[in-house]
Amino acid sequence: MSQYLLFNATLATMTPGGVPYGYVRDGAIAVSGERIAWCGEVAYLPAAYADWPRRDLGGRLVTPAPIDCHTHIVHGGNRAGEFEMRLNGASYEDIARAGGGIVSTVKATREAGADALLAGALRRVDALIAEGVCAIEIKSGYGLDIETELTMLRVARAIAQDRRVRVRTSFLGAHAVPAEYKGRADAYIDEVCIPALERAASEGLADAVDGFCEGIAFSPAQIERVFRKGSALGLPVKLHAEQLSNLGGAALAARYGALSADHLEYLDEAGVAAMASAGTVAVLLPGAFYTVRETQAPPIALLRRYGVPMAVATDCNPGSSPLASILLAMNMAATLFRMTPEEALAGATRNAARALGLVDTGMIAPGLRADLAVWDAEHPAELPYRIGINALHMRIFGGEA
Repeated sequence: MSQYLLFNATLATMTPGGVPYGYVRDGAIAVSGERIAWCGEVAYLPAAYADWPRRDLGGRLVTPAPIDCHTHIVHGGNRAGEFEMRLNGASYEDIARAGGGIVSTVKATREAGADALLAGALRRVDALIAEGVCAIEIKSGYGLDIETELTMLRVARAIAQDRRVRVRTSFLGAHAVPAEYKGRADAYIDEVCIPALERAASEGLADAVDGFCEGIAFSPAQIERVFRKGSALGLPVKLHAEQLSNLGGAALAARYGALSADHLEYLDEAGVAAMASAGTVAVLLPGAFYTVRETQAPPIALLRRYGVPMAVATDCNPGSSPLASILLAMNMAATLFRMTPEEALAGATRNAARALGLVDTGMIAPGLRADLAVWDAEHPAELPYRIGINALHMRIFGGEA
């Protein structure tokens, strides 16, 4: 088992309840195998670690490795043409109702095949890894038939075999109604979504169940049918909620003890209160807000007031958020949503881990995984502050650089 000491470092442990960022100026971290054995001020280093091999970080900043807790990173094709349409005045809803949007990616994904899907996804995953990311959530939802949904999840699992990164998968069969089921959303749920979910669960391909609760997708009643099945199969739930309107999706998710409700631009106080009571994380996705030129931001002040944990993710997808930079997502969360730099960094570390049900990462603390990012920076506020600058010096995944 490898054992070593990182020293001459500034730490942002992101542990809550103490000094901002869990900031330690002259810090050290003892790493044993995949785990953190000790961390703190080097002046208080226990004698048991004093003779471990040392790695001098030259005063650099160390944070928990970022986590991207909401992506659609496995998909076929791109939607640059729709990007151009939006800039010429079409709305997200206009494009979806005209057969574009999610449905257009479905065609490309069905045609791509597993090898092409994996090759395309790895390019985007590599961009995230280059910014220190050690864990990624990946959703299905661009197959909308049983076999392609399962193929997407298998590709997501394969990413963790091809790259040093943890992958959590979410079954998102209730993402959109495919063209062949137009006007028959309930039949799609019965004939495709739920059978595909059962297959995904039986094959161990899904870590959670997700859905898109919106006027252009599925109603709360339809989503609840999927949640009931997912819960019966022992899977936690997540939900795309209140992105374009308020259908009460967040409150529905909270009733099922959801890990997270995501987007939330149109979330109201009742929904915030429900999330707070359930311990549901608010996953904020500024890349989608930016790309679709939304004008109503999520209710950050309400989320703060009720103590709802706020995570930040890229929403990496081919349409509404073609973003594969967790650093830019943090910057957007600060500049567009007015989150503080500490909230943005906690959103991409501690709270992102919580949104995925990961209890062994997201902070620098004894017993947790040594998933760490070492930055050419002096203060953690520099990470969401800079635009287009990747200050990553070294990524440590499970104790290995």
